[in-house]
Amino acid sequence: MVKRTDIRTMEDFSAYVGLSRPTVSKFFNDPGSVRDTTRSRIEAALKESGFSPNIFAVNLKRRRSRIIGIIIPNSTDPFYMELTRSVEELAAKAGYLAFMLSTNGQHALESSAIDRLQSMTVAGLIVVPTGATGHSARLEQLEGEIPLVYVDSPPDHPAAFVGTDNAQSMGLIVDYLCRSGEAPCYLGMPGINRNAAARLDAYERAMEAAGHTPQVLPIPKNDSWEFERFGRECACAAIAQGLPSRTLLCANDRIALGAQLAAWEAGLKVGRGEDCDLRIAGHDDHPQARFACPPLTTVAQNYGEMAHLAMSELIACIERDRTPKPRNMLLRAELKLRESA
Repeated sequence: MVKRTDIRTMEDFSAYVGLSRPTVSKFFNDPGSVRDTTRSRIEAALKESGFSPNIFAVNLKRRRSRIIGIIIPNSTDPFYMELTRSVEELAAKAGYLAFMLSTNGQHALESSAIDRLQSMTVAGLIVVPTGATGHSARLEQLEGEIPLVYVDSPPDHPAAFVGTDNAQSMGLIVDYLCRSGEAPCYLGMPGINRNAAARLDAYERAMEAAGHTPQVLPIPKNDSWEFERFGRECACAAIAQGLPSRTLLCANDRIALGAQLAAWEAGLKVGRGEDCDLRIAGHDDHPQARFACPPLTTVAQNYGEMAHLAMSELIACIERDRTPKPRNMLLRAELKLRESA
């Protein structure tokens, strides 16, 4: 009998669990393809033995792997961390391995990530495209070779895309702020993706629909992902010059957190009480938003549903060997009322 400490290969593990090599391989290719009793038996043996198969070696024996690639622009941004975690969980449940690469917002690194994932014969890709402008011919070419779904920021051409409906989300928060106090002025975000322009446009349209003139604060040209620093510096400058409104709406929560710091440094009390000097609101429902001081009013993107829709579309296309249809799958945001506004 094979001992736990002797397991090195798939053959060793098959002997350890007492099943044929083809049955064990079938499980690793697709856990749902074997009987429940067999799957439970293999899963128990995996936990007991600590065996981890060399997925990459297994994939060399197949024309297409069971690896799903994820390309994101920034691996430290909490939104993309949460999105990646959700994709990994959904991939594992479907019998796939998710492999994430970050472009750090650089087109050159995006091309490098594509090359690396292609060398692994990935079955499909979840991609957050890099930049607010420019065209990725590599990604568009890849769409014709493997299933590919864009997330969060749309590409510059028709494709399968899952993201938040910025018009709905910004309209929701602007409507609330206008009804509950002074109409908000707006602090935008660096032009690191197409959401920057989309949210600015949505703010302006929502203000006009509410009968108010948009009041957009000037911001420097910047492509940094240090949103908190950006928000603090821009808010400090705006406060020093005199804000046009006692309500400040920020393009995302991380910028709003920086603006809250700037207000505190200026001796302004943030909140919705009568004794407060300034209301501040954001967008996204960042993991730290509820722990800000005061807790941040915002509109919540549905990270889990975004990952679920993207993965459902991707896996369906992989399993049916078809190309995703070009369409925008837009999710509605939910208002999160807290003490900041």
